[in-house]
Amino acid sequence: MSVLALGRRTSRWASRFKILHSQATLFRTSSSNCFFTSSTANKNEDPVRPAPPPIRVSLTESAGRGVFATRRIGSGDLVHTARPLVAHPSLSTTHSVCYFCLRKQKATSQTQAIQFCSEECEEQSMVFYNVERRANWSDYDNYCRTHGLKYPLLVKRLACMVISGVAAADSFDILQPASLSPVMVSEMEEGFSLLRNAFTNANICDEQVAFLTNKWYTSVLARIRINAFRVELVGGLYEDLLSSAAASVEAEAAVGNAVYMLPSFYNHDCDPNAHILWIENADARLKVLRDVEAGEELRICYIDASMDRDARQTLLSQGFGFHCNCFRCSSGD
Repeated sequence: MSVLALGRRTSRWASRFKILHSQATLFRTSSSNCFFTSSTANKNEDPVRPAPPPIRVSLTESAGRGVFATRRIGSGDLVHTARPLVAHPSLSTTHSVCYFCLRKQKATSQTQAIQFCSEECEEQSMVFYNVERRANWSDYDNYCRTHGLKYPLLVKRLACMVISGVAAADSFDILQPASLSPVMVSEMEEGFSLLRNAFTNANICDEQVAFLTNKWYTSVLARIRINAFRVELVGGLYEDLLSSAAASVEAEAAVGNAVYMLPSFYNHDCDPNAHILWIENADARLKVLRDVEAGEELRICYIDASMDRDARQTLLSQGFGFHCNCFRCSSGD
């Protein structure tokens, strides 16, 4: 494939990312309580264009933004799909999944080689990989591996996208940040220094990394901490949601982590009425677990719902910074 053709395809993907960023800016600057709506399509729009999902994003009474049904949604119905704003394989799966979409790959003789599942994924990855492959990431990866960290990898990928010009430095500002203690902020300084040094040693000019300050690194990481999803591939076309959820646990199918726009607005419930699953790659699918009426909030479970109440409360408090007051927790279940 010619360099010109590659550039055109990469440019098209970059344009789609910029559209997502412009939508985020619209959400952020809106003064209305309704941030997203699935109102009826305009009569002048393409009649074959898929209808918007039957949901709206509005403010809740106590949990910030939430996602609400605009009509009745039947049990098992697909509400919407979502492509990640940024995704990254875990360090243990880097060489066994597609480096772009996280689809599982067959083992090859080149065990240390980055793999892509298709020519399209390889082309689309250029929005970050052209920058990423210029730097030596051994120290940064070792830092993440030694401390058992996964989210700094997403910060690295976003930084590469900002440097390449396809993402704005404030792309994640719309997302709710985690509350960080002074100790946590201090612990992040090493990761920031390693990230900054990797770009400096790769001779990336100061102007391109001017956004990369300790404050930016900490702010992005604070948002990723409570908005990133662990991508667990269930494989196949599961229609039974309970079976698909069980399959992802039994197969230990986690391949990486990703951040999305709309899925990040779903609030938590220990007895959720909705579920996010991943079939073959990092594209998320949101389905309802039971009938949902118009006006009802759609909620997912952030953790393993099979844990007892005390364990759930501890994990939610330490990991997400809130005390769960859902019906199940309030009733002592």
